[in-house]
Amino acid sequence: MPITEHLIELRSHLIKICVAVLVIFLALVGFSRELYDFLSDPLVAELPANATMIATDITSNFMAPIRLTLFVAVFVAMPYILYQIWSFVAPGLYKKEKRVAIPVLLSSIVLFYTGVAFAYFIVLKGVLKFFITFAPHNVLPMTDIASYLSFSMKLFMVFGLTFEIPVVTLLLILAGIVSTDTLADKRRYIIVGCFAVSAIVTPPDGVSMLMLAIPMWLLFELGLGLARILVRPTKA
Repeated sequence: MPITEHLIELRSHLIKICVAVLVIFLALVGFSRELYDFLSDPLVAELPANATMIATDITSNFMAPIRLTLFVAVFVAMPYILYQIWSFVAPGLYKKEKRVAIPVLLSSIVLFYTGVAFAYFIVLKGVLKFFITFAPHNVLPMTDIASYLSFSMKLFMVFGLTFEIPVVTLLLILAGIVSTDTLADKRRYIIVGCFAVSAIVTPPDGVSMLMLAIPMWLLFELGLGLARILVRPTKA
């Protein structure tokens, strides 16, 4: 196909993605305050009895729930978004590549959702409790709703992407970029790298660093184990 036809087809898929996100957003926007309440429940549960969340900007009361609703709309539409990307890429793939791509696509969706759920139900509570516990006695913690939203979204994206490590590891081995033996030999360096990356991308506390570094290492081992099962060594 000429490049112009590729661009036209790409535009068609992008329009479908935008429409899907818009429809979900419009369906959820009436529940934007409830969505923010659900997001802020872990923080509110850890705040002292006489503390509340605050809005330091006049527009935060409106914009923070709306931003969260847009994020949730993209989150819910992610399978459809990936399907549209797959529909655009699939015609250029060989049958063997398609057989590999479909399980990879499905597992990527499941792992991303699992990572976000892990961040919300396990990591977020521990991190918030750590920060509030170590607050000085003469300081009353009152978090701005926009700041809390940005903090939470960053945490969710970091864990969602981190949980893709098994897929990335498997793809690197399937593509022949690295081998299972090479990764196994470099395991000690990879573990150190997991802790280094988690120290950079997580908030400055040991709890979130450990809660990211340890799953990163375990997910790498999972990807390596799957590669040993699925990738047959080539005979000389």
